Amino acid sequence: MSMADLRRAARESVAGLPREFWWLWTSTLVNRLGAFVATFLALYLTVDRGYSASYAGLVASLHGLGGVVSSLGGGVMTDRLGRRPTLLIAQTSTAVSVAVLGLVQHPVAIAAVAFVVGMASNASRPAVQAMMADIVRPEDRVRAFSLNYWAINLGFAVSSAAAGFIAEYSYLAGFLGEAAMTLICAVVIFVKLPESRPERVEATDAPVEPPISMGTVLRDGRFMSVVGLSFLVALVFMQGHAGLPLAMGADGFSASDFGIAIAVNGVLIVALQIPVTRCIEHRDPRRLLIISSLLAGYGFGLTAFAGSIAVYALTVCVWTLAEIVNAPTQTGLVVRLSPLHGRGRYQGMYTLSWSVAALVAPLMAGLVIDRFGAQWLWGMTAVLGTVAGLGYWLLMRTLPAEAVEDGGREDEVMASAPEPAAVRRVRSRSGDGATGDGGRAKPRSEAGPTSGPGQSEAS
Repeated sequence: MSMADLRRAARESVAGLPREFWWLWTSTLVNRLGAFVATFLALYLTVDRGYSASYAGLVASLHGLGGVVSSLGGGVMTDRLGRRPTLLIAQTSTAVSVAVLGLVQHPVAIAAVAFVVGMASNASRPAVQAMMADIVRPEDRVRAFSLNYWAINLGFAVSSAAAGFIAEYSYLAGFLGEAAMTLICAVVIFVKLPESRPERVEATDAPVEPPISMGTVLRDGRFMSVVGLSFLVALVFMQGHAGLPLAMGADGFSASDFGIAIAVNGVLIVALQIPVTRCIEHRDPRRLLIISSLLAGYGFGLTAFAGSIAVYALTVCVWTLAEIVNAPTQTGLVVRLSPLHGRGRYQGMYTLSWSVAALVAPLMAGLVIDRFGAQWLWGMTAVLGTVAGLGYWLLMRTLPAEAVEDGGREDEVMASAPEPAAVRRVRSRSGDGATGDGGRAKPRSEAGPTSGPGQSEAS
């Protein structure tokens, strides 16, 4: 492929997305560039503070538990307060609590503040996903989610390398650096991002979406099925950071060997996320979810046959490809199944599936490896991937076609729900399919679907 082809592909990958999306994307990138606590918390407690490994594990669990709690709380805040206020509260709270975590010394205080950091840092995720769904056209959402996922991994890859050098100089500098970067994110949101939450309809002659509560989400059988399948897939992917280092250590490999193998994951995501998304955004998302689940399960399953760093790295390549396909596709499905005025709560429940998986995966890996051996763990991942793939196949057979292809529940209320002025400006600049002929707004019956014939919303 020539340089001209690469430049054209890059332009097509980023074309058509609104300015507000890129400010949100920038905020995500800056946030991940400052990531320090999640990566070096255990080393900070054991090496710098001299605490035991069991205490470090307890603090890490409390950090994860805080994320579980805020997954739902952040979703409720996103719907009630709005996307922008939730992001501002979450980012400023994260900045303050991370700085405090680097300063406190009493073990009880460290544990308590770590729990608060986990809550604050995870509370922004439902708001980010909901705002992205608000401001990006349905046919561009998979591409937008993919670009955001790419920013997360690019920022994490850079920050992990930089934070290692910072930690050698001063752990406190790492904590304060993350606090400063998170505060910059809050400033970007405050200055550049308007509120995007759709307004509710007040007219009595227009259909009104019923109030959405967490009970509504829990009673939504098809969505909770997606959440359950997401948990299974997340449990598989989390073994890359939970089971893989334990298995490699048991085989006599060093920490640096694991670092080399897992680095393949970040490098491939940064290199392939955008081009792979260009290949899959016109594909049926139902098939992509099934294939990615099977690929993840059997990619980790192949680890049972690994005996060298090269083979371990090869298995990482397999399940990383599944991760690249699954992440934007599954997030797009969650948006399509979410009511317009309940996106925050629905995104919060989806985020909860990953937060709980992050808690369960280390316990699962340690228990299985200690009692039965690593081969049993990798066999279980293959089974989980197969079950998830079968579950997606069964679920997609029961979902109505419009829930996967034509924007799902959003179409049920978009015709009657007025949007904020900021979102209307975004859609008009982006050339939304609902306008045409000199910018005159067309009724949906005239404008037609936002996706072309035979294409899914992911296209």
